[in-house]
Amino acid sequence: MERKLGFEIGRTSRLIRRVMDNSSTKEYIDKVTGTHGWALGYFHRNRDKDIFQRDFEKEFDIRRSTASRILSLMEENGMIVRESVPYDARLKKIVLTEKALRIQKEVIAFFDSLEGEYIKGISEDDLQTFYSVLDKINSNIERIDTK
Repeated sequence: MERKLGFEIGRTSRLIRRVMDNSSTKEYIDKVTGTHGWALGYFHRNRDKDIFQRDFEKEFDIRRSTASRILSLMEENGMIVRESVPYDARLKKIVLTEKALRIQKEVIAFFDSLEGEYIKGISEDDLQTFYSVLDKINSNIERIDTK
């Protein structure tokens, strides 16, 4: 059977998502999904900047409705708050709570260990080739998507 790129990428994406979403880091947190873990990492890395929902959407290449659902759940779980900014009353920046700051370190360590498992047995040269090809594929897809 001939392998198809779209199917293989989708399969890999689903496998990664399943591992992240089903992995329990309950010893550290009150049940943070893989998606929330990645979001926490992004907000933590950018905590010195004003980050808004549109920035989150762009970073994760997700639609507004998806971002809104994720952020609402994170807010309900006490991980983020949305605060007004003095320079534009319409905008609400996303700020990590103390709870999120406490768990972020453990979540990131957990995801780093998963990343290590994903690339186990792959040489640095092969990994760089993979990233280069993936960048080209993403560029081609973005070109198609903007038509």
